[in-house]
Amino acid sequence: MRIGVVGASGYAGGELLRLISGHQEFKLVLATADGSAGKRVDEVHAGLTGHPALGGLTFEPHEAAAQAGCDLVFLALPAGRSAPAAAALPAEVKVVDLGPDFRLADPADWSAHYDGAHAGRWVTGLPELPGARPLIVNASRVAAPGCYATAAVLGLVPLVAAGLVGADDVVVVAASGTSGAGRSLRADLLGSEVMGSVSAYQAGGAHRHTPEIEQALNEAGAGTGSRVSFTPVLAPLPRGILATCTARLASPSAGTGELRAALSEAYAAEPFVRLLGAGRWPATGSVAGSNGVHVQAAADRRAGRATVVVAIDNLGKGAAGQAVQNANLMLGLPETAGLTGMGVAP
Repeated sequence: MRIGVVGASGYAGGELLRLISGHQEFKLVLATADGSAGKRVDEVHAGLTGHPALGGLTFEPHEAAAQAGCDLVFLALPAGRSAPAAAALPAEVKVVDLGPDFRLADPADWSAHYDGAHAGRWVTGLPELPGARPLIVNASRVAAPGCYATAAVLGLVPLVAAGLVGADDVVVVAASGTSGAGRSLRADLLGSEVMGSVSAYQAGGAHRHTPEIEQALNEAGAGTGSRVSFTPVLAPLPRGILATCTARLASPSAGTGELRAALSEAYAAEPFVRLLGAGRWPATGSVAGSNGVHVQAAADRRAGRATVVVAIDNLGKGAAGQAVQNANLMLGLPETAGLTGMGVAP
């Protein structure tokens, strides 16, 4: 399959190039960038130096994607840039968008967090959601959810769908590595600012992934009643997300066993999601460099709340890995091709 990556100079784009280069059914024929156009790929992504599948590939301008003859193109662009890039591609080219342009159904949610016009919604590229896989298989345009949203949704949706927790009082606190903020130079992301420090940001409902989480919970059975308080936290590590999600128990008698049973039933056949054994809690290092998801749950009957903790790699299952998982489904390939659920820790 002839594959292109538009916006390949960032962290997610670089991870896409790495995964595509090791994929037996993919041939990378195009990588585009703005400021890095004309540079060799390995000048920007040193970890890809000498990889034979790259063959000395250089970054081209974004406009080159329209004439590259790709079977599928990944878009790894900032907000508002994917919609015009997708419109410029031939209709027969399949597209997986890693950006936010096509994630939200409600134009009001879009305008509350992004500039420009709402471009509409594509099929949501989270295969583990109920009923999502056949939609992805038959889609030519798929929008991968955000990294924070992926972690929270995977932890909460099975419990909401099973009626074990309410979606009207959900609290998510999720810590992410610095690569989640992208590759642009910012003073607050300098090593001397981040090392030895943990900081919250965009609290109070300001983060753009909040409506994604609420949208998924509504579609899992909450109707229009989901309410999520989301606080993202910047942690001193390069990659990984640890999401701690709590929700009100629907019944005071519900226990940890019921929560774990719902997660086990939802993910028993999933190739990348692992419900950890009783008493084991997820850690980001265990899924680093992979498309894996580790999840654990417990009922706090004293507080009347369920706690679900999820660990993913924000560049793996939270971005490039999930995009490749979707592409495999769209192209009729084994869903796990070119991917692993096992991390590289330590």
